[in-house]
Amino acid sequence: MMKNWDEFLKEEAKQPYFIKLMEEVAEARTKGNVYPTEEDMFSCFRLCPYDKVKVVILGQDPYHGAGQAHGLSFSVQKGVKIPPSLRNIYKELQTDLEIEPADHGYLAKWAEQGVLLMNTSWSVEEGKAGSHKKLGWATFTNHVLEELNNYDKPLVFILWGNHAIKATSGIDNPKHLLIKGVHPSPLAARGGFFGSKPFSETNAFLKQNGRTPIDWDLNSK
Repeated sequence: MMKNWDEFLKEEAKQPYFIKLMEEVAEARTKGNVYPTEEDMFSCFRLCPYDKVKVVILGQDPYHGAGQAHGLSFSVQKGVKIPPSLRNIYKELQTDLEIEPADHGYLAKWAEQGVLLMNTSWSVEEGKAGSHKKLGWATFTNHVLEELNNYDKPLVFILWGNHAIKATSGIDNPKHLLIKGVHPSPLAARGGFFGSKPFSETNAFLKQNGRTPIDWDLNSK
């Protein structure tokens, strides 16, 4: 079994698809703004080491506005306006676990407890949603998910929206829990996101399997 994300990235870096992908992302950076920065592109791995993973929250595309994306799905740095999808996640968190919404959108505290906040595309051009979708990120994401499917402890996959559900069709290890639901974006959320209680369901599963639950409260230290 793989020991850490660095080992994983080193192996991927040798593969022709990944070499081509990195070249194309680098070229796009010479022509305009690409988010997140090169330094932050894989920050979800840095903040959530492989041996600490408990939960996977799968997003679709990094935010494509200036100063938003920093390598964690749904997250923005402190001081950046909280995006609508994340506001809805906070509303559901309040309904589910009575946790007051945070005044910031920085989700590093979740990542540091074992929540892998990854997207299916890992880069995007400014103002162009889905612009790097076809560069080869799907292959990379599938390889990450294959490693997680083989994980030696039970994991929870929180899958919001059809895109995330489809992307994880290969997760078939019976020890894992897949929580499938409606996407929290304002367009979709009223169709069943609110009241779905994914946070309490996640923690109940972790406890049942002898793993420490996540403290979802971003207001506390």
